[in-house]
Amino acid sequence: MARQLDEQIAGRFPVGQRLRVLDVGMGQGTQALRLARAGHQVTGVEKDPRMLGAAREALAAEPEGIRARVRLFESDGRDTGVHFLPGSFDVVLCHGVLMYVELPDALLAGLARMLAPGGLLSLLVRNGDALAMRSGLAGDWAGAMGSFDSGSYTNRLGLDVRADRLSALTGTLAGIGAPLHAWYGVRVFTDTADDDAEIPSDLDALLAVEERAGRTDPYRQVAALLHLCGVRG
Repeated sequence: MARQLDEQIAGRFPVGQRLRVLDVGMGQGTQALRLARAGHQVTGVEKDPRMLGAAREALAAEPEGIRARVRLFESDGRDTGVHFLPGSFDVVLCHGVLMYVELPDALLAGLARMLAPGGLLSLLVRNGDALAMRSGLAGDWAGAMGSFDSGSYTNRLGLDVRADRLSALTGTLAGIGAPLHAWYGVRVFTDTADDDAEIPSDLDALLAVEERAGRTDPYRQVAALLHLCGVRG
């Protein structure tokens, strides 16, 4: 997904431009720190105190120049209008968040308002059009059958959460003034891998195949996750 995001940034902004990035639901700060290392000004928002603590700890281990480019806030992302002016950011990330939001349209509209004209909104969501894939590949036929018409699933934490369909999000992005510009699949072949699985010796080959599948039909359509990129008009 990082490669996909970098591709979209490179296609929209001049090389070397220091972007203003808002990362909503930043988790442990993986993407926020990666972008800060690339020279961008990053604001990270996270509501889980434990995750925020891990992000602060990771940030503290970075050189001073990188630490100076990162701001961290405890928030669920719904109050961005309180903290920031409209148009304050060139890039807004919202990765792995919408599945935990029952009614995400208001959140998305608020994030779109944070974007400057031409700004990039990057979403990572569970693919509601492919919910039966994980159960089916695991031989759980009852689970697969029940997933075809479902809009929710049980994640690896055991939580019942939402999934989003590409067609619905395409309409939502158009309605909030950040129409879909590009989309990718994420975890086409690797969704069934255990969280604690060892890193394979052929990792580069695996990533190359996943990246190719994530931009190629019909493979991207059955990916576990969808990476959608909208552009503010």
